[in-house]
Amino acid sequence: MNEQQALLQVTDLSVAFRQGESTHLVVDKVSFSIDRGETLALVGESGSGKSVTAYAIMRLLPYPMAFHPSGEVHFDGQALLNLSQEKMRRLRGSRIGMIFQEPMTALNPLHTVEKQISEVIMQHRGISRSAARPLVLSLLEQVQIQEPASRLSAYPHELSGGQRQRVMIAMALANEPELLIADEPTTALDVTVQREILDLLRQIQADRQLAMLLITHDLGVVRHMAQRVAVMRHGKLLETADCAGLFAAPAHEYTRMLINSDAKGHAVEIAPDSQVILHTRDLSVNFPLQKNFWGKTRRWLQAVRGANLQLRRGETLGIVGESGSGKSTLAQAILRLINSNGEIHYGQNQLQLMSNALMRPLRARLQIVFQDPFASLSPRMTVEEIIQEGLLVHSQMSPQERVEAVKSVMQEVGMNPSDRHRYPHEFSGGQRQRIAIARAIILNPEILVLDEPTSALDKAVQAQVIDLLKSLQRERQLSYLFISHDLKVVRAISHQILVMKNGEIVEAGSAAQVLSEPQEEYTRTLLAASFA
Repeated sequence: MNEQQALLQVTDLSVAFRQGESTHLVVDKVSFSIDRGETLALVGESGSGKSVTAYAIMRLLPYPMAFHPSGEVHFDGQALLNLSQEKMRRLRGSRIGMIFQEPMTALNPLHTVEKQISEVIMQHRGISRSAARPLVLSLLEQVQIQEPASRLSAYPHELSGGQRQRVMIAMALANEPELLIADEPTTALDVTVQREILDLLRQIQADRQLAMLLITHDLGVVRHMAQRVAVMRHGKLLETADCAGLFAAPAHEYTRMLINSDAKGHAVEIAPDSQVILHTRDLSVNFPLQKNFWGKTRRWLQAVRGANLQLRRGETLGIVGESGSGKSTLAQAILRLINSNGEIHYGQNQLQLMSNALMRPLRARLQIVFQDPFASLSPRMTVEEIIQEGLLVHSQMSPQERVEAVKSVMQEVGMNPSDRHRYPHEFSGGQRQRIAIARAIILNPEILVLDEPTSALDKAVQAQVIDLLKSLQRERQLSYLFISHDLKVVRAISHQILVMKNGEIVEAGSAAQVLSEPQEEYTRTLLAASFA
């Protein structure tokens, strides 16, 4: 590669943040370049400095708290770090586009799709909203939004995760940039949508000779997308190599760890005669879509239809399917968090026939861990308060006994009990998920619903959390309902698998059978779309 002709040249870039009288260096003399039409993947665990590097290129850091002790960034020969704010604003969104990691956060919840995309066009091209409309429609067609005209007036919350990500891509490409920075563009998407989004980006890149800086922790995505790879850790660039060479012969020990960090192994062994502790019969969930003048429902959405499943003691039942297939709705119905029809049998109890008062003592035995630990943990409570909250409801322990229980369960999930007085924002994503698991298991449940518990975590941290869950299952004889779109993770922990599509269970069987010899075309499609 001829670096003199590189579209983007980053040389010895450092980023530091002022914290009172001290400074904290988060990016340390990073150098790389990207040619036109090339994809460079910037990989590493959370906190490695990947996103900060991208934000520095775009000059989106919180200056003057952030500053650059060293380095230069040149885009098409132009020095960006010394560029005026006005010139930088003209460059952003016109010649350099960016797709942010979480579209629901990056999109304005108060503005329609049309307004958000047209604003980008109007700002850089100086045209009216009416003149921008056909361009917006064309962009929505390019990113393969179905019935784009009907989506112009939609708000972000009315779109699926994949649709929101497509809108973000449309905004980033609105003014035909030469460089696209994609920051974890598919992290929370299911496998088929992820594949569609990545194939879409590759197609657009080929059509426009677009250069791309792809930030990701998913090495399956890297293999699919990148020509070259740069590996970061603790703010430093450890190695840069072409994609095939890096995977074939990684030079750095850390890179080898990343490549080998996928969740591995098999489900925990259980006794062949292990008893069934939960089963459902013809379980259905309907949501009202339309009501008449008198409030009577005229049209229903069948979110789950006729679901039959069983779960044995110590077993993991994996539930897979695309977003909107009914996975989480099924789990919430089993926990009696939403209304449903049919039968739910837990031990000798038929949960559908029980009042809320009768259900309350059972809730200690039926716990849940949510997808996003940062959203599910109260920012105003300490770790100790969070973990012991259930004990205040379900136990008669003294305050000192609760503290000892918290310390014990923190050790069990691999955390230091001395950290119990800290708050969730002081921990990494993996540590926060350990806190959420500790909160659930302190009540000694029999069944734990795990709703995408690793989707927001780095691959290395994912593997650690899966190992922890398997260890807890082995020691406590826990039964898991494990919801995930990551088939590698499902393969590593599940005994049985259910495949859901449009609210129905379309295939069920042992993990080995479903993942190796799927009977249904839909299951084969999921497997083909996965990077597993």
